[in-house]
Amino acid sequence: MSAQQPAQQGLEQFDEATRRELQTFLEQEQTKARLQSQIHTFTDTCIKGAPGARFSRGEEACLSNCVDRFLDSSLFIVKSLEERKGHM
Repeated sequence: MSAQQPAQQGLEQFDEATRRELQTFLEQEQTKARLQSQIHTFTDTCIKGAPGARFSRGEEACLSNCVDRFLDSSLFIVKSLEERKGHM
């Protein structure tokens, strides 16, 4: 039994438009949760323990790349969500 089956079983009481809206909302929330999980993973990879007074060259480069990717990902997600919202 997949994780979506129980959720879909309860959707029978809703009309088709509401089911589509709920499905879209759930997909968006799952996407946000995956992104948040990745951010935590990358943060743990880049920064192990409390930072000292200064970052090493490697830490600085890694942190800069992490921030850049986070911003790129955030913009991509916002644009995707806006496009989906526009198609409703």
